[in-house]
Amino acid sequence: MDVLVVGGGPAGTALAGACGRLGLATGLVDVNPSRPWTATYGMWSRELPGDLPADLVAARAAGRVTAVTEHDLGWEYAVLDVPALQRHLVDGLAGVTVHAGRVVGSPEPGTVALAGGTRLRASVVVDAGGQARPLDTRPQRRTRAAQTAYGVFVDEEAAAPLIGPGEALFMDWRQDHGDTGWPTFLYVVPMGGGRVLLEETSLARRPGLPLSTLRRRLYARLARHGIIPPEDAPTEKVAFPVDQPRHRAPGVVGFGAAAPLIHPATGFSLAASLRLAPQIAAAVAAHLPDRDRALAEARNTVWPLPARVVHHVRRVGLEALLRMPPADVPGFFEQFFALPESHRWTYLTARDDVRGTVDAMTCLFRASNSRLRGLLVKPALLPPLQTNDRVTTRV
Repeated sequence: MDVLVVGGGPAGTALAGACGRLGLATGLVDVNPSRPWTATYGMWSRELPGDLPADLVAARAAGRVTAVTEHDLGWEYAVLDVPALQRHLVDGLAGVTVHAGRVVGSPEPGTVALAGGTRLRASVVVDAGGQARPLDTRPQRRTRAAQTAYGVFVDEEAAAPLIGPGEALFMDWRQDHGDTGWPTFLYVVPMGGGRVLLEETSLARRPGLPLSTLRRRLYARLARHGIIPPEDAPTEKVAFPVDQPRHRAPGVVGFGAAAPLIHPATGFSLAASLRLAPQIAAAVAAHLPDRDRALAEARNTVWPLPARVVHHVRRVGLEALLRMPPADVPGFFEQFFALPESHRWTYLTARDDVRGTVDAMTCLFRASNSRLRGLLVKPALLPPLQTNDRVTTRV
């Protein structure tokens, strides 16, 4: 076949469908291709792909943030109807051969091995297997920083003390949970159908903050606002790395969260994946049957030089956050969300705008006091922090 995509989540399914629509002989392999997608997916409305049906958006809301004070983001947040998104992307797999099987590696370029001995071959192999990255078997050299969250779904009347109709609380850094130590924030978004997700979130920590801690903080915070979720309320548990290295397995293109396209400051990757899927398919179609050229062009579509530079800058920002004393974190976000809207938008969404990203960081640096400047600059001169389990936040 021409293209084999490993991983049947949103990114892999979108890419396989895009390749199939261009007439490429395409395969998709996943351990359970029909499993329902259960994660919550959202993006800014301005990021929604133009070809995404409007009815896939379950809810839209004006975003706001509370750091030290409250800020209106000025952008609308869109929460997707995940079952509808799955149906839409799966319906786009017409002509794609779907294989059910557990991928155990790529013994040679262009070959994917499945448990049980089956081998699948393709000119271009894509690893869209999420954080597991089944085709990247390099040993991990250090503990990965992770975003973790624990959430509960309630009806919109119960959530009224925190958000009103048409609102989303993107971050609330107040310590309403009563704990000291590693900082966490509350994320509150409407899900459509009268439901609201209330989620206590650790943006990044190495290693990730335990879910038990987040659960305790969430229920303490909600109680302070007079919100007592029902005992049988559905919950959501989140844990994924935000600092995996770029996928460099020989003969393989990394895509989606496996690339990794995850923004280390937000944890978002879906918008980038949906935008890039047709571009990667077009790059492959334009250069096959020259396998090496098609592979190189696909990789360059995922990681052009400007995107690699921006990715590095964002990783430096992540290390600054990991080294920041907990008491300084709300003040940092207060400063960030006070930036001009264009700078905030560029840093949070533009993965290949080098000049815009540097301008945003320069503006943040100039607006900061000497202490915050030190917290932002010093991590660029130091090796990555090994762990947040030890006291390593002196400046």
